[in-house]
Amino acid sequence: MKTATVLKHVEFEGPSRISSILRDEGYELDVRSLHRGDPVPPAGAGGDLLVVMGGPMGVADLGRPEYAFLRAEVDLLRRRIEDDAPVLGVCLGAQLLAHAAGARVYPMTGHDGARRLEVGWGPIRLLRGDDGLLDGLPSEVVVLHWHGDTFDVPAGARLLASSEICPNQAFRLRRSLFGLQFHCESTAEDVENWLREDADFVERANGPGAVERLRRETARHVEALRGVGDRLLARIVRAATQA
Repeated sequence: MKTATVLKHVEFEGPSRISSILRDEGYELDVRSLHRGDPVPPAGAGGDLLVVMGGPMGVADLGRPEYAFLRAEVDLLRRRIEDDAPVLGVCLGAQLLAHAAGARVYPMTGHDGARRLEVGWGPIRLLRGDDGLLDGLPSEVVVLHWHGDTFDVPAGARLLASSEICPNQAFRLRRSLFGLQFHCESTAEDVENWLREDADFVERANGPGAVERLRRETARHVEALRGVGDRLLARIVRAATQA
């Protein structure tokens, strides 16, 4: 059986719908809870597919001893980039992948230079290319955003998605490496967990009352996202791992 190694950075942010998609595609999951002390696979390892999830830390925290696993992850990702070995990075995972590929990762700002956070439900534009990856999917999808950092698209990578606030939302590097800044894997239960754990971040991004507004938006958007989100993730998994 094929193996997918999933790297978690916090208890409340796991692979969610990605798990179901991987099992449907014939994968056995090896979930590593790095915040609990589970080891990062050595460089060159990681199974048939490596999935790197999100978390509140960032590339700027690479030097902090409590996040020592981040450096090991970057080393692993650099080796997988060299080997064009399948990777799916989500949010922080996409930022780490971009950093490992030599691209800049930095705090997001607006046109006026003020700090920006993109948190909540909002549209992205899917950018079709010659590879056919996004053919047949809607050109615009409302997804969940939960980040304050962004990345430059790595050299040689193709931009897959963009939003008004954050132009670089997803990329494909070489054949097998994918980074998604946004979340299309999350369920209503996931969002509720994030609201409980990260309410201050939500209100810092969107002001007083933002938690309740986001809860209402989730009820409106989460089921519509599930169908197209699952299709997108399944396509990425197949594209990353095709022979």
